[in-house]
Amino acid sequence: MKATSLSRHSFSRRLKGAVLSLAVFGGTAVAQAAQDQAGLIAQGKYLAEIGDCVACHTPQGGRELSGGLPFETPFGIVYSTNITSDKETGIGHYSYQDFYRAMHEGISPNGNLYPAMPYTSYHLLTDADTRALYAYFMNTKPISQENKDSEIGFPFNIRMGLKAWNLMNHEDSVFTPDPAKSDSWNRGSYLVNVLGHCGECHTPRNAIFAMDPTAHFQGTVLDTFEASNITPEELNRQNWTHEDLKQLFTKGYSRKGTVFGGMYPVVYHSYSHLTEQDMRAVTSYLLDNEADIEALPLAFNGHDKAAPGYNTYMGYCAGCHGQDGEGRPNVAPALAGNATLDRTSVYNAVSLLLNGIVSQHYNSTTSFYAMPAYADKFDDQQLTDLVNYMRTTWTAQKADIGVSKVKDIRTNMKQSVH
Repeated sequence: MKATSLSRHSFSRRLKGAVLSLAVFGGTAVAQAAQDQAGLIAQGKYLAEIGDCVACHTPQGGRELSGGLPFETPFGIVYSTNITSDKETGIGHYSYQDFYRAMHEGISPNGNLYPAMPYTSYHLLTDADTRALYAYFMNTKPISQENKDSEIGFPFNIRMGLKAWNLMNHEDSVFTPDPAKSDSWNRGSYLVNVLGHCGECHTPRNAIFAMDPTAHFQGTVLDTFEASNITPEELNRQNWTHEDLKQLFTKGYSRKGTVFGGMYPVVYHSYSHLTEQDMRAVTSYLLDNEADIEALPLAFNGHDKAAPGYNTYMGYCAGCHGQDGEGRPNVAPALAGNATLDRTSVYNAVSLLLNGIVSQHYNSTTSFYAMPAYADKFDDQQLTDLVNYMRTTWTAQKADIGVSKVKDIRTNMKQSVH
């Protein structure tokens, strides 16, 4: 009896120990799972920032990610959708497979998406990053906001036609690193081409409105402004350095000028959140150079007071940009070596003068005043003289822009809507 009693007592202690161990192990496993999920959501949030989701899915003055921002296309207006976790009006009811198909194939549970949603770039996302993004969006604040119907005319409003477009222009695939390049360069390529989807704006479209792979990053006109040529050849010709690009993407301003138009929300909501390591990867890819680049002196060729545009500049521009084009902090950028002037195309230079720029705020120390529009003040000859004067004074470009070119830009461009 004594032996039996001791055996029962020993068994009881062992059982209690096993239960305690199981509870500790189970608690640790739950805590680890919660920690892993929190890390996945945080990673997804960072990826969503780099992917510029807020800028495209937040209407002016509206709630973040609630949709309704209009995008003008050659076929009509497409409105961004609610991508919060709301189960009725957002994407909270999406399974992971639903989310994957929307991001990679351009197909939502409701049918084909217009390629204004850049799945033609996002399709290269890794599965790990797609899962992180899914985890983040499923944990965003749910906002009940009905989606707006797109204003697309017949026959383009029949979304079945997008299946044919996808067959010709889109194939889901995986990102393939360039073995001849470094890990940092390839990371930059992934951030720029996939998450940042920069080619969607900076690459011309072909006859059926797909990105032209033969003109990658060579720039194209988008409504009021022109998405600039951002090929390594052009950026290096203009002597952009890693620091220049970092300042532009972080603060919206560098010695080469400021961002404007559609790039302002991209910088504010997206690229300004890049980690230091990812920022260097991005600039290394864009410049196709990982080594430090020397910042050469910016051009100032002196004033030609006899030039037709001199008096116009001094009367309308010098007050903010400086008599010698030196600029004023938090007022207006410098013009010496300004990238908008130092281009073959004068589209943006003319557009800025015609339409002006809204005020831009980046942080507590960096803001810029609004630039007034001069469409009603300058005729085509005055605009031509002013642009030619600024180009020859502060860049190596020639005064070879004719009135017909400026008139053509004024006639055909869409007027800025503030």
